[in-house]
Amino acid sequence: MAEVVSKATKFWSSGNRCSGNGLRCPANVRVNNFPMRLFCLAFPMLFVGHLLSGYGAAQQPPPASAVTLETVYKSMDAAAAKFNTTQANFEWDRYEKVIDEVDDIQSGTIYYRRVGKDIEMKADVKMAGPELKKLKPELKFVLFSQGKIQMYLPKPDQVTVYDVGKNRSEVEPYLVLGFGGSGQDLAKSFDVTYQGQETIDGIPAGKLQLIPKSERVRNTFAQILLWIDLDRGISVQQQFFEPDGNYKLAKYSSIRVNEKVPDEVFHLKTTGKTQILSPRG
Repeated sequence: MAEVVSKATKFWSSGNRCSGNGLRCPANVRVNNFPMRLFCLAFPMLFVGHLLSGYGAAQQPPPASAVTLETVYKSMDAAAAKFNTTQANFEWDRYEKVIDEVDDIQSGTIYYRRVGKDIEMKADVKMAGPELKKLKPELKFVLFSQGKIQMYLPKPDQVTVYDVGKNRSEVEPYLVLGFGGSGQDLAKSFDVTYQGQETIDGIPAGKLQLIPKSERVRNTFAQILLWIDLDRGISVQQQFFEPDGNYKLAKYSSIRVNEKVPDEVFHLKTTGKTQILSPRG
């Protein structure tokens, strides 16, 4: 058991980088803290939670003076009710307060689909680097399906499998954040405040501040900001703030909703020599 855990922790480099998915866990999250480690591994899903709430029928957004928290909730509810699949290009930025700059950027394609009452996710990280001009090919794949998070690194040809198991109640609300559920479901896990209307890349958006109700989660994220497209019920931007001032910013483009996604997308293309690691917490 200890050997398996030891091998699995190689996905984290020195410091606090979760190199299994290329993202960084907050400094106060210990590597051997299994629920919070899963939480960190879940970032690819977490970032797109609201993005994948799906689209509602196109409508003119209401005037800024008429928008309330309930307005945003209704837009999200209508979109979530029609959700089947979503795919989009993504850019995930990591900001470090100590150096006052973004030091980690990843880009690629993300896919979601509804399977019965469950949601499956596949994130294909294709490029990574410290800044946009220095992005280089860096293939990583993250699959969430049937209550398991699987991470595949073509080099060194390893899949690490995390069974959410008993930690599902802690992890799942963030994996399905804002899609497959209603605005009222959002209020079960967060204190939600409407902070007005802003324009993001030319899109009128309602800005929501989420404060986690769980103290344990607040030790990881002090707050989360979501910008919801008032016309389509989709999040055009998300920002996750850690207690120390670091944050993660998610931006999405070329979004395609309810188009057929091939089944093969939701499988990891491993080899006959792929090593399977199954750490336990």
